[in-house]
Amino acid sequence: MSSLQESEGASKMNPSIAPLANRKNCVLVIIDVQQKLVPVIEEARKIIENIVKLIKFSKILGFPVVLTEQQKLGETVTEIRGEIPDFQPISKITFSCFGSEEFRKHIRQLNRNTLIITGVEAHICVAQTALPAISDYTVHVVSDAIGSRSIHDWEIALDRMRHNGITITSTEMLIYELLVRAGTPEFKEALRLIK
Repeated sequence: MSSLQESEGASKMNPSIAPLANRKNCVLVIIDVQQKLVPVIEEARKIIENIVKLIKFSKILGFPVVLTEQQKLGETVTEIRGEIPDFQPISKITFSCFGSEEFRKHIRQLNRNTLIITGVEAHICVAQTALPAISDYTVHVVSDAIGSRSIHDWEIALDRMRHNGITITSTEMLIYELLVRAGTPEFKEALRLIK
């Protein structure tokens, strides 16, 4: 038995071993990166930069993007809106995106089983979306594309999500994981995002 077969077999027997993300099953979820919230988020510029990379990458591979906005926090920041100008954000009042019927319906219609979650705040809307999602979806949270007002809250959120079976990844790790191999036109195009 090859080590790959052993790894795949182990993943089927042990749910704590997370599967690799698959481009055919993914949807990128961008949570509440809004004008009134971003100024108080630690590392906000880097988070936005990484989300923009992931949006551009989603266009290369052709997987869908879902954008949410918490009511009364302003519009999504221009850097992100500029990448997806025709997108209508899903407005929500609950911290969890799944509290919005529109969000639940939209995600179901996409017929994808892997959520790639980005946005703010890590310990509130991101965590409250990711944690209940694991009962129905494979969830990958992109650690350098989420943030909170304090590093402490960001760390606590990542720790809690990790211990509840959510895959914690990074922008670059996820890009390479979804590319699978070098030498393709997609790889060459994506390389410009990460160099």
